Amino acid sequence: MARIKPQALLNQSKKKKTPSRISISTIIVCNLVVAVVILSLVTTYRHWSQRSRNTIEQETQSQRFEDTNAASGQKNYDLPGYADINTSKGLITVELFKEASPEAVDKFLDLCQKDHFKGMPFHLVIKNYLVQAGHSPSSIPVEEWTAKGKLRGRLHTSPKHEAFMLGTPKTKGNNKDFELLITTAPIPDLNDQLIVFGRVLKGEDVVQEIEEVDTDEHYQPKSPIGIISIVLKREI
Repeated sequence: MARIKPQALLNQSKKKKTPSRISISTIIVCNLVVAVVILSLVTTYRHWSQRSRNTIEQETQSQRFEDTNAASGQKNYDLPGYADINTSKGLITVELFKEASPEAVDKFLDLCQKDHFKGMPFHLVIKNYLVQAGHSPSSIPVEEWTAKGKLRGRLHTSPKHEAFMLGTPKTKGNNKDFELLITTAPIPDLNDQLIVFGRVLKGEDVVQEIEEVDTDEHYQPKSPIGIISIVLKREI
């Protein structure tokens, strides 16, 4: 048996330990796979990140909308819903339609705080029709009121224009033109001229007593009668 020389054994050992070379094509393929995986991860991250932002924005907008509605509802809830109208004939308690006529109610409440109605006279009294208070002559001619009254039995009557409803004539003027009107009988629908923003809860007899005062040919009371003060209330 031939003996292998030490130098030959050393060379043979080195050949066994030398790693095989990786081809360039293999390296390129691996790099491409890594790039695809990274791109996929980035795309997935962007997708879920955008979706998360959209969800947060929708929840924020929804919360703002709910907060706005809650604030509006809270505002209406906090506003006084009733008023005691103290007249020279007695006390009249009215309920205010805060939701049905918010603008008229807001204006009425603001004027009450400014004592706008203090000392306001009833300057128009039409029996079996209405009583009206104001600091100036009525913005609606008396003839128009009485003409409507003559047609009362033949025209459709709106439920909100029944007897003992609180309203004000529609005007384009300033706060000085804001008058108070209480119907004493069902009247024809006057949506084009009248804003109804409340109704009488107590004191119908007082309204009727005002209605019975003597008036001249212009339906103006012969003796002074008016509003002494108005007290706003949140409950009765």
